[in-house]
Amino acid sequence: MKRKWFLLLGIIIFLLGGCTMAPKYTRPDAPVPAQWPTGAAYNQTKSAASAPAASELPWREFFTDERLQKIIGIALDNNRDLRMATLNVERARALYGIQRASLLPSVNAVGMMSKQLIPADLSTTGSAVTTEQYSVNLGITSWEIDFFGRIRSLKDQALEEYLATEDAHRSAQISLVSAVAQAYLTMAADRETLKLVTSTLEAQETSYKLIRKRYDVGISSELDLLRAQSQVDTARGDVARYTQLAAQDENALNLLVGSPLPQDILTSDLGSVNPPREISPGLSSELLLRRPDISAAEHQLKAANANIGAARAAFFPRISLTTAIGTASADLSGLFKAGQDTWLFAPQIIMPIFDARTWSAYDVTKVEKEISIAQYEKVIQTAFREVADALAVRGTVNQQIAAQQSLVGAVAETYRLSNARYTKGIDSYLSVLDAQRSLYGAQQVLITLRLARIVNTVTLYKVLGGGE
Repeated sequence: MKRKWFLLLGIIIFLLGGCTMAPKYTRPDAPVPAQWPTGAAYNQTKSAASAPAASELPWREFFTDERLQKIIGIALDNNRDLRMATLNVERARALYGIQRASLLPSVNAVGMMSKQLIPADLSTTGSAVTTEQYSVNLGITSWEIDFFGRIRSLKDQALEEYLATEDAHRSAQISLVSAVAQAYLTMAADRETLKLVTSTLEAQETSYKLIRKRYDVGISSELDLLRAQSQVDTARGDVARYTQLAAQDENALNLLVGSPLPQDILTSDLGSVNPPREISPGLSSELLLRRPDISAAEHQLKAANANIGAARAAFFPRISLTTAIGTASADLSGLFKAGQDTWLFAPQIIMPIFDARTWSAYDVTKVEKEISIAQYEKVIQTAFREVADALAVRGTVNQQIAAQQSLVGAVAETYRLSNARYTKGIDSYLSVLDAQRSLYGAQQVLITLRLARIVNTVTLYKVLGGGE
């Protein structure tokens, strides 16, 4: 008796495990160079080789500014896009549970009552007869035994799609962390520029008042007065423009965070922001495979591969089983009396002979796999380009900042000397005006370059798969 039970258990395990007709999965070769690009633009990136890898550095350790850490934490709790990504993961997990449960039989309890009038010409007694039947059954209805792995392949497909949504959630979180940091830094840069243009406006107004006095006493010409007025008007317009930009930056940050932020948590300039830590891109581009968007694309490719197995299995017979045990009676009162037991054992096999849709469906799954391969390769190529671009900026931005700082110093000295020569009557106000414009523009460019350096560090952290 025990041997029969063990045999039956072994058969059930074999049938549940079954086989799968999905082709063996092989990861496609990455269509990018094995090493990061080299050249003049990337020379300075070698100095950070001892820094930690981005994927090994949590965002709380990468971002050293405490105010920015608080803002990112609020965004991770409140951002609606990230919330939708989380819900998509929950939905995919539930769908996978549904597909996995298809491997197991569904056991149902069914109670039924039927009453039928049989006309006289169909009745064996020659007169009309009314029949009644009551039954209660417990059993399995149309359980497909997965001999050829059709259901198992569909289960594998659902699993890979669920894993892809998990990676998509990770990617959404990384993107949100990066977007919040960039919005915060952009707001800080615009607020610093607003300070610059405000102080410039004050200086221009002071200069205009002095020239106005010189004009009133006949020392300065009307042309000098009009030129000074044009500088004041330009600076006034810039103050209004950067006031607008700073407000819009704050609005954008509030949208990303999901709620209005208190003013005491916001920075007033870029110089007060602690820069993030240095990170290493590593020596090999294989680090790209750690990115969640690439992992998600590979899971979609595996799902398409599993779907081929389900399409192949459709060419083979389907075996289903319906069983039931219960009791039946012509009278409700006799339903549970002794001797009213019933049982049903009804296996069924369906052999496909000809169905053109099956072949077309199989062709669709093969094409979908090729599409998934192309998408997977495109994601890798895009990721490589993003990292290469960030490394190119990293290798050159410090040189640009050093050159711009030198330029600001030189132009500032030029402005000082020009102003002194004009005050002594040696030179015209036009040279002062040119020096003012050059200094004003150079200071704005310097702020932009400082922002670009910090934002590029954040971008490099993101494109290397950091941010969790």
